Amino acid sequence: MLKFKPILKSTIWGGDKIVKFKRMDSQQSHVGESWEISGIPGFESIVSEGEHAGLSLNQLVSQMGDRLLGADNHQRFGNAFPLLVKFIDACDDLSIQVHPDEETARRQGKGDGKTEMWYALQSEPEAYLYNGLRQAITPECCKSMATDGTICDALVRYGVSEGEVFYIPAGCIHSIGKGCFVVEIQQASDVTYRLFDFMRRGKDGKPRELHLDEAAESIHYQSMPENHVHYSQKKNEGVELVRCPWFTTSVYDLDEPMVIDYSDLDSFVILIGVKGNGVVVDDEGHSTSLCAGEVVLLPACTNEIKVEGEVRFLETYV
Repeated sequence: MLKFKPILKSTIWGGDKIVKFKRMDSQQSHVGESWEISGIPGFESIVSEGEHAGLSLNQLVSQMGDRLLGADNHQRFGNAFPLLVKFIDACDDLSIQVHPDEETARRQGKGDGKTEMWYALQSEPEAYLYNGLRQAITPECCKSMATDGTICDALVRYGVSEGEVFYIPAGCIHSIGKGCFVVEIQQASDVTYRLFDFMRRGKDGKPRELHLDEAAESIHYQSMPENHVHYSQKKNEGVELVRCPWFTTSVYDLDEPMVIDYSDLDSFVILIGVKGNGVVVDDEGHSTSLCAGEVVLLPACTNEIKVEGEVRFLETYV
């Protein structure tokens, strides 16, 4: 079982929740994101403990191959780790943005597309986000609204409370709003196109760059089915939240020990602690903590785990 050093990113919209949530000894301020598991070049996660300490995630993939990723995933993605997991704390609104799908990203020379999901942690009472179009819109109208700052009027706005889940397929216009604190699970791509940024200026004092032409090629202009995921929380069993071609994510809320069998799953598994305190023991007798703010990567060769404690966690795999 593998744990990694978080990569903290300060942003102009970042807050102070992440360092506290993860119980870190850090004086870094305005932390908007903590990249927990990443193979993105230049931002590769480093193993924090155990026999592989100091190795990057990409080095592990190269060394372990099928044993880490799973045979099908290794064939599909090569030595690129296919998911990126983050904590995001928005003390201010993030830009109105969109990510390209696979076909568009490759046509633009950007590599992979980006589909993602959010699981809300304990956010502010007034927290909100935008996710998807209210109704179909023309490219010309969309670009005009992005230019004059009225694009939010075309989007579906949601209030956000702990435990809510949102799915954001590539091509869907969206934004995390002020007060949100979320887990983000996404394809391993860092391609983001800004349509509108509330007239903000960057650290250099200049307006932040927009990407209207690239965004226009990426947006799916038809209104989509509601991407607010409705589910019933259950004790001591997995509840599936999102299943898509890029990841499958479930939530577990335990107050008694549970064994989870992965012997028929040909994939790595990521466990993300979102509340409480737990311990994970694998089939070889190794154990590690799984507390709120901790993330554990189980290699594909893991057959089963036992989770003990009062803990809520997300499970995601490809």
